[in-house]
Amino acid sequence: MDRPALTELLTDIEAGRVDCIVLYRLDRLSRSLIDFSKIVEILDRHGASFVSVTESFSTATSTGRLHLHMILAFAQYERELATERIRDKIAGAKRRGKHCGSVPILGYDTDWVMKRLVVNETEAALVRKIFERFTSLRSTIKVAAELNASGYKTKSWPTVTGGIIGGQEWSKAFLYRVLNNPKYIGKVEHKGTLYPGEHEALVSQALWDAVHKILGEQHQAKGATRHETPALLRGLIKCGHCNCSMGPTFTRKKGRTYRFYLCVSAAKKGYATCPVKSVSAGTIETAVVNQLRFVLRSPEIVARTIRESRLREAEEVERMRAEGENANARGLEVNAVTEADVIESLQKFDGVWDALFPGEQARIVQLLIERVDVRPDGIELRLRGDGLKSLVAELKARNVEVPACP
Repeated sequence: MDRPALTELLTDIEAGRVDCIVLYRLDRLSRSLIDFSKIVEILDRHGASFVSVTESFSTATSTGRLHLHMILAFAQYERELATERIRDKIAGAKRRGKHCGSVPILGYDTDWVMKRLVVNETEAALVRKIFERFTSLRSTIKVAAELNASGYKTKSWPTVTGGIIGGQEWSKAFLYRVLNNPKYIGKVEHKGTLYPGEHEALVSQALWDAVHKILGEQHQAKGATRHETPALLRGLIKCGHCNCSMGPTFTRKKGRTYRFYLCVSAAKKGYATCPVKSVSAGTIETAVVNQLRFVLRSPEIVARTIRESRLREAEEVERMRAEGENANARGLEVNAVTEADVIESLQKFDGVWDALFPGEQARIVQLLIERVDVRPDGIELRLRGDGLKSLVAELKARNVEVPACP
C-alpha cells in the first residue's frame, strides 16, 4: 500500500478520474487479502471497478467474490512461501560462512562472481588502526576526532547511477559498527551465533577480546548509573550552536559521579566541532530553577498570567454555553482562577519547590518550560504559554501549603 504509483492511482480514484483499472493479473495489484479488501472498498465507494486480462470472473456475484478471495489467498501464500525460502537460503549461506548483503564493508571489497569478501589492504590498515587506537584511548569520541583530524573517511562506493554513497566523517555510531562487526575476526553472525567465514580476518582474536572487554566495562558502568542519575532538563535542553539536543550523561573520577548534559552532535563528531560541548548538570539546573523562581516572583508575569487565565476561561465558558453545556459553564465560572489565586499560588511555588521529590520537580519543569538553549555566552529560557495557568490551577486544586521553616 506504500507504493507511490499505487497511492497516486487511489488518489485519482477518490477524485473521480478513474472508472476502471485494467490488470494483467490480480496479484499485480496486491498479494495481501487485507490490502486488497481496502482497495476494493475504495473502488466500491467511488463507483470504479477492475478487470483482469488473464482471469475471467465477475465480482458482482457471491461466486465471483469467492473466486477473487481464493485467488488472493493463494497469491498471499505464494508470497509468504517465497519469503520463507529466501530466509532459509540466507541462513544456510551464513552457516557455511558466506557473506550475505549488498552494503560494502570497510576493509573488504566484494567479489560478486565468487560471492565472497576480498581484503582491501588500504582499508584493512585503517580497520586495524581503529581497533588499536580504541584500546589505547578507550573512547570512540577521541578515536573519531583523531580519524577526522587525519582526513580519514568512512567506506564509500559508487552507485549504479554514478553517485557516491558513504565517505562521511567518523562518528561514534560508525565506530561502533566497526568495533562490533565479527567479520573482522573472520566470523559470520546469524541470529546471535557465529560461524567460521570464508573470508580472511583483519584483526586478531586477542585484539577483538581486548576491545570488547573495554566496551563491556563501559556498558556496565553506564547501565548501573543511568537510572540513578536524575536529569531535570531531559528533553528540554538544546545546544544553541548545533541546534540539537543535549543528552544527560555522567563520568566518574576518584569514586565520585559528575553529571552533565552533552551535545549530541559533539558526541558523534567530536568535541572540537562544537564550542558548547557540554555543561555541568548541577550548574545549568540550578540556573534554570533560579530563573523560574525569579520569573514567578515578577509582578509583570503575575499580571500577564491573570489576564491570560481570565481570557481563556471566558472563551471556554462562551464555548460551553454555545454547545448547551450550561451546567459546566456555571461550574467553570464558580471555580474560575482569581487574581488572589494566582498571586497566592505563584508565591507558594517558591517555598514548595525544595520540598518536592525529584520526579515531581521534573514534572513541573516540563509543565512550565518549553526549551532551554545553551550557547557559549549564556542560556535562553522559553516558557510554555499555558504552563503557568496549569500550575496555578493544579496548586489551587491540591490546596498546597507552604511547609514551615525549621
